[in-house]
Amino acid sequence: MDGVADAVLQASSQDAVDVLKARQKPSVELSNEVLEETVDVVIVGAGAAGVAAALRAEELGLSVILLEKLSFIGGAISVSGGNQVVMGSRLQKEAGVTDDTAELMVEDFLANGNQANVRELLQLLADNIGQTTDWVHDYVGVQYDMKGGLHVLAEYRKDRELAYDHGGHGFAAAVRSKVADSAVQLLLQTKAQQLLTDGAGNVTGLVAVEDSGRTHRISAKAVVLTTGGYGNNKQLLPKRLKDVLFYGTRSSMGEGLLMAQAHGIDAATVMLDQGKIYPNGVEVAQGTAKSTIGGNIAVLRENGLLVNTNGQRVINERASNHDILDVLMEQEPKVLYLLLDQEHFSIFREEVAEGGISQADIDQWLENNGSRTPYFFHADNLQALADLAGMDRQALAATVERYNHFVEQGVDEDFGRQSRFLQKKVGQGPYYLIEQKPRFATTMGGLVVNSQLEVLNTKGKVIQGLYAAGEVVGGVMGTDSPSGANNAWALTSGKLAAESIKGD
Repeated sequence: MDGVADAVLQASSQDAVDVLKARQKPSVELSNEVLEETVDVVIVGAGAAGVAAALRAEELGLSVILLEKLSFIGGAISVSGGNQVVMGSRLQKEAGVTDDTAELMVEDFLANGNQANVRELLQLLADNIGQTTDWVHDYVGVQYDMKGGLHVLAEYRKDRELAYDHGGHGFAAAVRSKVADSAVQLLLQTKAQQLLTDGAGNVTGLVAVEDSGRTHRISAKAVVLTTGGYGNNKQLLPKRLKDVLFYGTRSSMGEGLLMAQAHGIDAATVMLDQGKIYPNGVEVAQGTAKSTIGGNIAVLRENGLLVNTNGQRVINERASNHDILDVLMEQEPKVLYLLLDQEHFSIFREEVAEGGISQADIDQWLENNGSRTPYFFHADNLQALADLAGMDRQALAATVERYNHFVEQGVDEDFGRQSRFLQKKVGQGPYYLIEQKPRFATTMGGLVVNSQLEVLNTKGKVIQGLYAAGEVVGGVMGTDSPSGANNAWALTSGKLAAESIKGD
């Protein structure tokens, strides 16, 4: 455990990805042993929410077993770009924003979520994310990228998002070290199979099975489900998501959701037909995407155009992901291209490493030069670039000329891109067109919980002894989640679940 954490911390962000990918699944010896165990809290899933719940519960003096079906902890956050809302934290103030409020955050999230958010849970997030961020930084030891500063995003009226140092991989390495140094009993390669209940329907523990076959029958005061979403379970997905590129973890199968809905427990669910679709994916294999969000954020601060297959701009490139996605989904086929000059492509290729795209990946895609996905076209001049991508030469040249004119005058007459984001003209070649396709990983639906993170049944009653946190909880973000919100919710809800259990 410590060795892996050290390796990841010492590596570059892409090296960190390679460390995780290169880990061989540990060999196991088969066993028929059945272990009877008793603890205060058993937590199912060692992603951000699970780790936060485990570390906070242990800090509060509770005995904890943390289960993880994979051979390492970190979950979805470990392969994400690693951005988090930090509203109300000391870090946000240190970065220069001192006038953000929970009220503003709630309003922004409601607007982004089409007013479909579960307001009680959204308010819970807004009221607690500041303290959670400071705890994650000070107690857990996660470092944030203060040098990169707060991200300027159209979804937010106040700048309230920071990245972790080395993205999600840096976060995962830090929490692995903290868990290894704690009294949390971590069981890797161990999958929860069934919740245990008493005659009154209260949850009293669970049964889990290691890959070796060894069974753990665990009695607990509380079970916390932090099993993530169901994005990789085609049987649970709504039709509109089945044809969207998936970029999440293969482990997102929805087991916690299914266990809680078993007969006799009958947990309620909400919004299972909703999933978060983002606009900036590249198709690295059939049906599978990686995210370029880090590169997009870096270059679109001053340059970069989004064009359709006709070589025409279609939107303000600094619009919200929500608005960009709406335009993307109107295209046929559903693809846009990010147009960059050499200066800004160099920035882009460095920044996408936080999303798990290596320099070797990019070199290979450039060598392919549009012969297969992902489409990374490049040429010395715009005319040749248009030919490669099947675009009209004159249309693409006219788009660039008009955009450069807007930069000169400081006004985007077509789409209203703010002057502070019109810093540089499209300059010297070579020039690049990078595909931008819809992608998803996060499912928006899940279990119904109250403000104590207790799971409710289909009759609206609390299921005693059962809690949930993170992505397995439904409705917090409504129909769409803004950048950095899901990591913020995972950490906040995990921490608060532990505090609720301690207080009961």
